[in-house]
Amino acid sequence: MFHALIVAHTHGHGDHVAGDTQFAGCPATTIVGREPEAVQAFFGFEQWPTGTVGSDLGGRVLELIAATGHHKSAVTIYDPWTGILLTGDTVMPGRLYAFDFDAFTDTLDRLVAFSSARKVNHVLGCHIEMTAEPGRDFPLGATFQPNEHALAMTTAQLIEVRDATKKIGGQKGVFVHDDFIIYSDMRMRNQLKMMSRGLAHRLGQRLRRI
Repeated sequence: MFHALIVAHTHGHGDHVAGDTQFAGCPATTIVGREPEAVQAFFGFEQWPTGTVGSDLGGRVLELIAATGHHKSAVTIYDPWTGILLTGDTVMPGRLYAFDFDAFTDTLDRLVAFSSARKVNHVLGCHIEMTAEPGRDFPLGATFQPNEHALAMTTAQLIEVRDATKKIGGQKGVFVHDDFIIYSDMRMRNQLKMMSRGLAHRLGQRLRRI
């Protein structure tokens, strides 16, 4: 089947799939579903979540790695032409939510092994949530982020995320590092704390404009 345009996602959370409706009904366009079964079927994963498959864009073959843990349908995409590893929300300069901690740890092991066998120039996630100040993030929902962390990370930082996750083990909590924060506990109190800080930030921004 000919696909002039493929609309695919690193994972199926709402902020990543919200724009799909604008492509619905477009000619020669395929929107890959947000569920694991849809991702597996479209890209041809025979082993999930441990598999790696190729996706030919027409003489340019990307490699996709199943990357569950943050989301059940998450994938990481490697472009050998640029050496870019697109890690979605799994690895980025921000808050790393390990909703399934064991799967998250396994994914990081696979990503480290994968990147060690290939030339990876940049590890690119989907968000910047950290400031340039080590260990400090922006409030949830911030739309103005001066002095923010660079988006591009390195394979050394990928390994750091993996090692930090392994060190956490079965502990529940929020673990702050210079370039990322790991959430292994998404109970209501942590969510409320983030939302309260975000709300206070937005109120402060509005008051300064008055």
